[in-house]
Amino acid sequence: MSDSLQSITLGGGCFWCTEAVFVRVKGIEDVESGYSNGQAVRPGYEQVCTGTTGHNEVVKLAFDPAQITLREILEIFFLIHDPTTLNRQGNDIGTQYRSGIYFSNAEQEAVARDLIREMGRSGIYSRPIVTEVLPVRNYGPAEDYHQDFFEKNPGQGYCVAVAAPKVARFRQTFARLVKP
Repeated sequence: MSDSLQSITLGGGCFWCTEAVFVRVKGIEDVESGYSNGQAVRPGYEQVCTGTTGHNEVVKLAFDPAQITLREILEIFFLIHDPTTLNRQGNDIGTQYRSGIYFSNAEQEAVARDLIREMGRSGIYSRPIVTEVLPVRNYGPAEDYHQDFFEKNPGQGYCVAVAAPKVARFRQTFARLVKP
């Protein structure tokens, strides 16, 4: 990663959906689906799906802060998932689908916590935000077949029903941040 790039890791449900949005965001230089913040060392998809490893399905973003702020990234993140459901996003249920922001430094933690407080006070959500904000740990990339899943499988049922609407919502809400 270049010296000018920063990294943030986000868990917002199935990583296919989160990745599908962030690959389209200006200033995001790399998006990698993976697993983080669990106890096991380098678990695979099957292990993570059991819910016993403590890992979350995440995307690790490398971004250029000269092109996009962390706050903008987090605003997109909160648009494309429900931060008020504990261990669940839609029909995906389990600890591996929890809402999480896994920061790389204290400044990122402060931005995340400030935005969550601001959203909590605003009344945007009718329920409390349950997004965990923790240092990234035990991160490992997901298997190759999970990388760029939406791009490779746009007609797959889950992609059509869940990922595509998130991409459309991002494009509509954040048109100025869509890559050309």
